[in-house]
Amino acid sequence: VTPSTKSERGVHDEPVSEQALVERGIVSENLWEQIRCTALKLFARGTEIAAKNGLILVDTKYEFGLLDNGLNEELVLVDEIHTPDSSRYWYTDTYEKLFKAGEKQNKLDKEYLRQWLMEHGFMGEGKVPDIPDEIKAEVAWRYIKAYETITGEKFVPLSKDPEEEKRVITEKISFWREAYNG
Repeated sequence: VTPSTKSERGVHDEPVSEQALVERGIVSENLWEQIRCTALKLFARGTEIAAKNGLILVDTKYEFGLLDNGLNEELVLVDEIHTPDSSRYWYTDTYEKLFKAGEKQNKLDKEYLRQWLMEHGFMGEGKVPDIPDEIKAEVAWRYIKAYETITGEKFVPLSKDPEEEKRVITEKISFWREAYNG
């Protein structure tokens, strides 16, 4: 577990040690232990699901917050989990061969678009360059492939009806919540 804190807008998260988190009063020792244990359990479950789908969950990031439920504060996840935006995956079937050859792994992550943006002078600040349709299509294809590979489900676009979209999203959240809770 490698903790970090939010930095100013446009600046990368700031790495911080577990000890510094507590010493600086960012979290109590008990809360840090709860965060650490939760992160490890999530990673173990994500690793298990990834393995079933031919992937290695290399690393990921979890963002936690506290929700005041009226009686006390409850630890909650506050962002996406195990998506290509927050995680890096490698393919199990080519890992060993590529590792032994000293070659880059076949990966499933957001790096394709990030690399394209950097090649066109965008480093996270300023105006985002116009992205050609073929790049948008490639990114969409990669995200669909990522969805299908990570979840083991066929991608089906949501309907144009907002209520139907809400129902499907709620159903997916319930399914994955149950899957992660064992």
